[in-house]
Amino acid sequence: MEFPALPPHKSVQLGYNAPLQEHPTGTTMTLCTVILAAGNGKRMHSALPKVLHLLAGRPLLEHVMRAAAAVGSSHPPVIVTGYRGEDIQKHFVLTRPEPIWVTQPEQLGTAHALQTALSALPKCTTVLVLPGDVPLVSAATLKKLVSETPKDTIGLVTATLPDPTGLGRIVRDSHGHIQKIIEEKDAAREEKNITEINSGIWLFPEKYLHALLPKISQKNAQGEFYLTDIIELALAEGIAIHAIQPEHAMEVSGINTRKELARLERYYQKQQTEKLMAKGVTLLDPARTDIRGDIVTGQDVTIDINVIFEGKITIGSNVQIGPNCVLRNVIIGDNTVIRANSVIEEADIAEHCIVGPFARIRPGTRLETGSMVGNFVEIKNSHIGEGSKISHLSYVGDCEMGKQVNVGAGTITCNYDGAKKHRTHVGDGVFIGSNSALVAPLTLHRRATIGAGSVITQDAPEDALTVARAKQRTVPGWRRPEKAEKTEKHS
Repeated sequence: MEFPALPPHKSVQLGYNAPLQEHPTGTTMTLCTVILAAGNGKRMHSALPKVLHLLAGRPLLEHVMRAAAAVGSSHPPVIVTGYRGEDIQKHFVLTRPEPIWVTQPEQLGTAHALQTALSALPKCTTVLVLPGDVPLVSAATLKKLVSETPKDTIGLVTATLPDPTGLGRIVRDSHGHIQKIIEEKDAAREEKNITEINSGIWLFPEKYLHALLPKISQKNAQGEFYLTDIIELALAEGIAIHAIQPEHAMEVSGINTRKELARLERYYQKQQTEKLMAKGVTLLDPARTDIRGDIVTGQDVTIDINVIFEGKITIGSNVQIGPNCVLRNVIIGDNTVIRANSVIEEADIAEHCIVGPFARIRPGTRLETGSMVGNFVEIKNSHIGEGSKISHLSYVGDCEMGKQVNVGAGTITCNYDGAKKHRTHVGDGVFIGSNSALVAPLTLHRRATIGAGSVITQDAPEDALTVARAKQRTVPGWRRPEKAEKTEKHS
C-alpha cells in the first residue's frame, strides 16, 4: 500500500530539564511523562497515523509534547508508538531535546502500552500519562493535577460532558468517591447515563505502575488491557484516588474522527482570536481568521476576513491586513498595509510599506521602510531598499536593490541560467522602464535609466540611459494575411 506523504519535518524546541517539583507535602518529586501514541485511528479513515493529523498547523502529538514540556517534566517524554511508528519518529527527528521512543508491536490496549514504556523511563518518582490524541489540554490543568494530587495517590483528570457517548464513565459511590471507570462497551444501561468521563490523563507514583499493571487482564468487550482497570486494583490495595476537572471540558476532548478534529480546530481558533481581540486587535470577522502558530501584535492592528497566520508572526502597531492573505513566518513593521490576496512567507517587512493587492513575497525577502510592492508582483530572496517601488506585474529574484528605485511594469530579473542562481545589483535612484529583462549577474549603477523593453545583459553605468532593443521599422505596402471567405454549400 502506498501511504500519503507526511507533513514536512519541523524543528521543534521543547524546554525540559526543569527543576524538581515541590509537592504539597513539602517533599520534592521528579516528574516524567509518557505519551501514548500507538493507535492508527481507524475512524479517521486515513493511512496517516492519527497523531500526525494537523490541528492549527501542528500535529496532534506536537501539541501534547508542548503541554508536557510546559508542566515542568524533568526529562524528555517517553512516547509509545505502534502504527507507522518509524514515520512518526522521522517527523520529530529535529525535536530538541529528542523524545525517548518506545514501540508497542501490537496494540493491545492502554495498559499494555504504558507497561511497554516502563523500562524506558528514567529514574523518577511520578509519571504523568497523556494520550497523544488529546491536543488541547492546557499546562494549567496538568500543573493543577500535579500540584493537587496528594503523595502516594493516583491522580486523574475527568470532565462532565452533555454527551459522553463513546467514552469511559466515572462510577462514584454515594459519598462521591470514585469506584471504577467503565468503558462504554462494557457499561450497563444506568452506567451509560453517567456524564462524567475519563480523559485518559493520569498521574501515577511509579511504584504503583510496576505493582498494578501486571495484574490487569483482557476480560472485557474489546479483549484489551484497559488502563482504567487500575482504579479497582488500586482501591483493593488501599491506594487513594484523586480526580480534578479542567476549567474547560473541551481541552480534554480526544480526536477519533475528522468531525471531531474540525470541531476542536474551531474551538482552538476561537480561543486564539479572543486573545488577539483582548490585546486590542480588530478582527472584522473572528470566525474567518485562522492562527496556525504564534502571533505577537502591537496596538491598533486591523485584520480583514479570511486571513491565515502560520508559524511565527510579529506585527507592529497600526498595521492593516486586507482580506484573503496568507502570512507565514513574517515580521511586519508599524504602519504597514498588506492589501488583499497577498501571500507573504519567511519575509521581513519594515514600517510604512505597502504590499499588494495580489502580491507574493517569498522567503529571504526584506522590504525596507516606505517601499511598495504592488499587484501581481513576486519577490524572492531580495533586499528592496527604502522608498523603492515595484508597482505591478514584475518578478524580482536574488536582487540587491537600493533606495528610491522605480521598477516599471513587466520587469523581470533573469536570475537562473538553468544550473545556478545569479544576483542582480540595482543602485540607488535607478529607473527601470516597463517590460525590461535584467539578465544576471548584473549591476545597474546609481541613477541609471533603463529604456522600456530592454534586455540588459551588461552592467549599466550611473547617470546614463541604457537601451537594448531592436530598432523599430515600418514596412510600407505590407498587408496582413486574410482568411478566404467560405462559400455556402447548397444541396
